[in-house]
Amino acid sequence: MSNANFVPLGTTLEVRNHCLCLHLQQAARAVARRFDEALRPFGLTSGQFSLLMSLNRAEPPTMGTVAAFLAMDRTTLTANLKPLARRCLVEITSDAADRRARRLRLTPAGHAALLAALPAWRRQHAAIDRLLPDEGDGLRAQLRALA
Repeated sequence: MSNANFVPLGTTLEVRNHCLCLHLQQAARAVARRFDEALRPFGLTSGQFSLLMSLNRAEPPTMGTVAAFLAMDRTTLTANLKPLARRCLVEITSDAADRRARRLRLTPAGHAALLAALPAWRRQHAAIDRLLPDEGDGLRAQLRALA
């Protein structure tokens, strides 16, 4: 078999050392693991915490609005909502003006879960910020620009 059919090792090293997508994925997984561990005593994952927090609004948002905010497709959002709805943390209702649209609302239990988990989230956030003392705000701004 010809060497032309293989990716050169140098290319693998180039990707390992320079691929922004790879480095962001690695960092995202590491940060998510830290938050998952901090939120585990409250029965939440980092993704569930973010989803619940995104519903903490004056008016119940639509699924499309939440999906866009969380940068996920509606199918993934639906799958992530199911365990939260089973635990009665989230209520999914039809929109009064458009019965095809769904609105998402935190239940009192959902608000209580957020309130209980918030101190652990803040502690973990502070610990991560200490790892990036002069770069945290800049990093957040750069990540928002990419999103």
